[in-house]
Amino acid sequence: MQQLSLEEGRRLHTRLAGVFLFWPLLAQLRFDRIVDRADYPGSKMVPAVQALMSLLTLKLLDKERRSHIDDFNCDEALGLFAGLNILPKKSFATDYSYRTQRRHQEKLLKHWIAGLRPLLFPEADSFSLDFHPIPYRGEEAVLEQHFQPRRGRAGPSVQTFFAQERTSQVLCYANANLTRDKQDDAVWEFARFWRGLTGRYPQWLYFDSKLTSYKKLTQLTKKDIWFVTIRRRGSSVLRRLDSLPKGDWQTAVIDIPRRRHQRIRYIDERVRLSGYEGEMRQVAVCDLGRKQPTLFLSNNFEVSPRELVMNYARRNGIEDALGTGVNFFHLDCLSSEVRLNVDLDTVLTVIANGCYRWLATRLAGFEKTKPKQLYRKFVETSGAVEIERGRRIVVYFDRRCHNPILREAELDKDCPPIPWLYNYRLHFVYT
Repeated sequence: MQQLSLEEGRRLHTRLAGVFLFWPLLAQLRFDRIVDRADYPGSKMVPAVQALMSLLTLKLLDKERRSHIDDFNCDEALGLFAGLNILPKKSFATDYSYRTQRRHQEKLLKHWIAGLRPLLFPEADSFSLDFHPIPYRGEEAVLEQHFQPRRGRAGPSVQTFFAQERTSQVLCYANANLTRDKQDDAVWEFARFWRGLTGRYPQWLYFDSKLTSYKKLTQLTKKDIWFVTIRRRGSSVLRRLDSLPKGDWQTAVIDIPRRRHQRIRYIDERVRLSGYEGEMRQVAVCDLGRKQPTLFLSNNFEVSPRELVMNYARRNGIEDALGTGVNFFHLDCLSSEVRLNVDLDTVLTVIANGCYRWLATRLAGFEKTKPKQLYRKFVETSGAVEIERGRRIVVYFDRRCHNPILREAELDKDCPPIPWLYNYRLHFVYT
């Protein structure tokens, strides 16, 4: 790469001027300092901050693979966004992730969430957790077999783990460096991560039956971490429930908007399960749209069955987020049998998700809008970037019907100087 040119009067045209809408957040959180603290490798040609910014650009701009970075090689404005004259070639983007380690990703997540949490989820205490297998599409792979819901069968894949803050629905953790013998530890590892970040364990965790074992659930209880999960329906358990008198079943209304099945029948009881120390609460629920009852397990005996079921139902938010990860951030388009290569990409998915959630909260009327719609309405906007006198970078947005929304948001008003661009100031102009 040539030395970055910040010559006054330099004007760069782009069809993706909206990517600069993320600069205020990245500058506020000091993304350059976050990368430095994570000890990512870099070079004189492409320092670590610019390398991570280049890869993040692909996540923000709806590109399927790192190899597609060459599509942007002629867009100098996108190079400037990353702190370069132009974005690096696909060979660099593809090879860079092989130089990273899990410790880099852990530090990156820690410092990113530490900065983002006060802005989007300052009172966070409840989280939804889930696995997501990323399929490998090569001919040969030394990878474990995992069930892939989208394919309806097991296949070679990299198992990834995600955590989502429940109120803001922001992804706040990811780990793709998982082997089958370590999967049971994923829930506990997230709890430890959160304690290391905030000084306290999560208050509530919601997850599916396949995420951990009953033995590992004991660890959560000993640390006063409440959980709700699903018990697998064994034939003996179902026969016992079926034999119970109808009068033992109580009723409740699950008044979640747009939910089809709102009136439920349930039995609330205490059970003992192999591997778990002590009693566990089991709430068997019928009329949830399934022929057989759903068995909810929890270590909290105080909340009502209705509240317990309603709170678990909101776990669908992480499934929606992972669906967005697949459809917009192209999470399933990683063709690598090296877990650490995939790990960096999953963490960048978390960061890109946070960027879009922050943008949504700043745009009046678009607070719950998904990334794909935000991209189409605001990010995929043509314009020009000009380097002006007084160490200013001015982004001129071409005429769009949504420009008044951006003007009202004043995203550049409190934007700090861009630290990875010699503290140049940012200014937006809307046609």
